[in-house]
Amino acid sequence: MEQVSLARQVDLVLEKLESELKGLSAGTIVIQVRNDEVGKFGIRHLPFVCGEQEKNGAAMTSDQVRQLRRMAVEALHHKRGWTHGEIAYDFVLRQGQLYASVQFESNYNMANLMFRLSPKRRDQRDVSNE
Repeated sequence: MEQVSLARQVDLVLEKLESELKGLSAGTIVIQVRNDEVGKFGIRHLPFVCGEQEKNGAAMTSDQVRQLRRMAVEALHHKRGWTHGEIAYDFVLRQGQLYASVQFESNYNMANLMFRLSPKRRDQRDVSNE
């Protein structure tokens, strides 16, 4: 299977979330990455007060969602040297203007690092097969 670039995957994620994003004025898009491939993704909404009608009816338009998609892909230029982690895009509408920021979290696994550094251990089966 041909590998799809992380930028294209992020664009597809935001395309998939478009209908949900159009109902929001703020939140965080969370994307989990493993081996430079998107796994789980979704939106953390700002809290809503139960039973109350939202007074500020502002929500993102299709144009603002497209703008957010472009911003998200461009932000990937700041990702350096890691393949596992999480990307969080915070967004908010203020007076009809879209503002967004990105936070990258890299994850490493010490067990994998130790496995690569330690010489192969030979067990009884290895010795008896010589």
